[in-house]
Amino acid sequence: MTRFLAVLSLLFVTSAFAQEIALEQVASGLSLPVAITHAGDTRLFLTQQRGTVVIWDGTRILPAPFLDVTNLVLCCDERGLLSVAFHPKYKENGFFYVDYTETAGPGTTVIARYRVSPIDPNRADPASAKVLLRIAQPFANHNGGQLQFGPDGYLYIGMGDGGSAGDPGNRAQNLAERLGKILRIDVDSGDPYGIPPSNPFVTTSGARPEIWAYGLRNPWRFAFDRATSDLWIADVGQGSFEEIDFQPSTSIGGENYGWRRLEAGHCFNPSSNCENFTNVKPVIEYSHTAGACSVTGGYVYRGSRYQRLAGTYLYGDYCNGMIWGATHPSNSFSNTHLLIDTTLAISTFGEDLNGELYVADYNSGRLYHIASTLPPVAKRRAARH
Repeated sequence: MTRFLAVLSLLFVTSAFAQEIALEQVASGLSLPVAITHAGDTRLFLTQQRGTVVIWDGTRILPAPFLDVTNLVLCCDERGLLSVAFHPKYKENGFFYVDYTETAGPGTTVIARYRVSPIDPNRADPASAKVLLRIAQPFANHNGGQLQFGPDGYLYIGMGDGGSAGDPGNRAQNLAERLGKILRIDVDSGDPYGIPPSNPFVTTSGARPEIWAYGLRNPWRFAFDRATSDLWIADVGQGSFEEIDFQPSTSIGGENYGWRRLEAGHCFNPSSNCENFTNVKPVIEYSHTAGACSVTGGYVYRGSRYQRLAGTYLYGDYCNGMIWGATHPSNSFSNTHLLIDTTLAISTFGEDLNGELYVADYNSGRLYHIASTLPPVAKRRAARH
């Protein structure tokens, strides 16, 4: 399917600024890559939208897929197999979870659990499927699709507002709906899952107890900082603005990130006098200028190879290929600056076991490792007395 490139390819920069990162090509031949993750070892698991998960073993893409559910998956546009998350105790129980749009329903989102094959660690057992959750989708877009286990061991699920434009059903603000939310469930209790007792709306009459946060349009990609447990949420905007929301590790959940009242920090519906005490403003926003159209959230760099990137949250835009770096928010906003301007259709970022970061190009099917071009911080010599 592909082969390791002995000489890593470097993308050319399309602007005149001095870039702070370089993209080193490590694999090619992927088909519509939409998610990158690891399973607690050196392999990367790459989700392909039509319904397969393949493995990059550090030198090549393995020829046989880890998981193939193409017969179950409705693709494409914003539907398909959208992500995979491995149980925190995957080495012991072999469980992993997928988010896909099923063919059997009218675009219904399915969250299902699978188990690795007992005889081949590079293959899943296709007969082990157990559906945990089905969520009907009224339209074909804004499916969300991110799955991530949090530091608390619970599974977080990103759900878009159900689609169309402008959230016509006002679902993101409706606590009786799972759409337009981040959900949090306990996969280790209950059947098919349990509700964490600390979820913010467990005792709210009429509210879905799975809801962790609401007021989101399409949280395509979100990520926990492995060092601080803070949560960064990239929420795709409507027609004018993209946003990054920040949830500190001290959060008890229940944040309302504003949609559809707000698009980023700006009134949307209603067009004025939209503020209320529940809205949590983004820490980063950018407008649809310079070809921008859809934010793709990344990760905070916590690897050991590039000191100068340490603590930087990386994110990009699917349409203009720009990748930015942001610092931890101070008060209510975050400092952010351009790291590199590329020609990629940035569909996803990923983090490996060691905290190194990767990015995928949806159109070309290439996987890149993100490297810093900045010199390391000089070590100070001890003073002589």
